[in-house]
Amino acid sequence: MKGLSLAGAGTVVTGGYGKAIESEWLEVGRHTIKLSKVPGQQSLKILHLSDLHASNMVSLEFIEKAINLGLREKPDLICLTGDYITRKYNDWEGYAGVLSALPKAAPTFATLGNHDGGAWCGIHNGYEDSHNVRNLFDKSGIAHLDNATHKLELRGWKMNLVGLGDIWEKDFQPRKAFSGCDDASCVTTVLSHNPDTKDDLRPYKWNLMLSGHTHGGQVELPFFGAPIAPVKDRRFIKGLHQWDNRWLNVTKGIGNLYGIRINCRPEVSLLTLV
Repeated sequence: MKGLSLAGAGTVVTGGYGKAIESEWLEVGRHTIKLSKVPGQQSLKILHLSDLHASNMVSLEFIEKAINLGLREKPDLICLTGDYITRKYNDWEGYAGVLSALPKAAPTFATLGNHDGGAWCGIHNGYEDSHNVRNLFDKSGIAHLDNATHKLELRGWKMNLVGLGDIWEKDFQPRKAFSGCDDASCVTTVLSHNPDTKDDLRPYKWNLMLSGHTHGGQVELPFFGAPIAPVKDRRFIKGLHQWDNRWLNVTKGIGNLYGIRINCRPEVSLLTLV
């Protein structure tokens, strides 16, 4: 009984720390990736944001703080990879006002996650379609890549941005998304919420994939790592990885579920392409 009491007390203390401190202790995850196809090319900075999870646990004030932290890095391009809300949400006008700072700073592109509306979301107390989040993009001035490719040139970089729908929501359509991706001289960057989709995308030509979904595990225990992560391939729970001669960045995200993070700080990711 005494041991159980001590364990229970430890859980309470740790949980209190995770809620009171670490869930809002933001950091910038910085990585440099060599992708240039042109000698002497200027570097390109991508701000990668994911899993904002606006809810009663994650305030707009905190999301705005995270956005401001990322914008201080003066990115050339901003990519968002899903889960803007957790379940139902009300303050869409306020949310649009916060997100509108992003496209004012740099071209901003987004894809959807499993919490943003659809079949999976509908049976988990969320929206049955993504209408509200799509409207949020429109009001914020953010371009939604809906299983589509967008071509752009920034700082001398020719790039294909390929955005995928969410695989849990059964809106993952790679053939459609890559249909406009036909220039081999471009660096191809994929926005796909769930990092497990890398295996489905193996037949396609791409250089860098940006994902979220995992929250970095949200709770990481010494010697055990993250006991819970919503992916099949647990090698890719957080961070930058080389895989199949390509790069995969899994950001830990900004928000959380249940208001807690332990040994897993929320982050905005800054990727510098050289």
